Amino acid sequence: MTRLTIAIVLAALSLGGCVGNDRKDLEEFVRNAGENKRGRVDPLPQLKNYDLITYEAFELPDPFQPRTIESEKSRGGELPADVAARTQRARREPLEAYPIESLKMVGTLERGKVRWALIKTPDSNLYRVTNGNYMGQNFGVIAMISETSITLKELIQDTTGSWSERTSQLQLLDEEEKKR
Repeated sequence: MTRLTIAIVLAALSLGGCVGNDRKDLEEFVRNAGENKRGRVDPLPQLKNYDLITYEAFELPDPFQPRTIESEKSRGGELPADVAARTQRARREPLEAYPIESLKMVGTLERGKVRWALIKTPDSNLYRVTNGNYMGQNFGVIAMISETSITLKELIQDTTGSWSERTSQLQLLDEEEKKR
């Protein structure tokens, strides 16, 4: 016998073993697999009816436009003297370019009776400030410097254009925060 006939005989015998119709257990499994599996979709939620509200606050300042101090004057309101003095200064200090939240107090210096605070900006510049210096974008003036904090008096304009004074503090960073 040649190799070709041996290969044909072996192939016929192996295929003959697959001819049996003994798949009853497989057919039963397929039939029972989907019996207790029924999909359920929750109904869509009911939509709420919203009341239509018409915007009627045309006399109020536009909330999407920044308010300026001139808008207070144009409405006939007079600026308080301390607000006018803080806001009308011709020369701005470098730390007024940064939001107060982005500035970090990293230390203090003291010589005689004068205490300075060391302020680090987001771009890693270091500034020395003392009482009376300005910081932050809300016309904040330094009122007091302690060993662990700086107290600022800031001017905030509310939605009606009125000015109010707010006290803020900048805390000294601990050693781990200084390294960042």
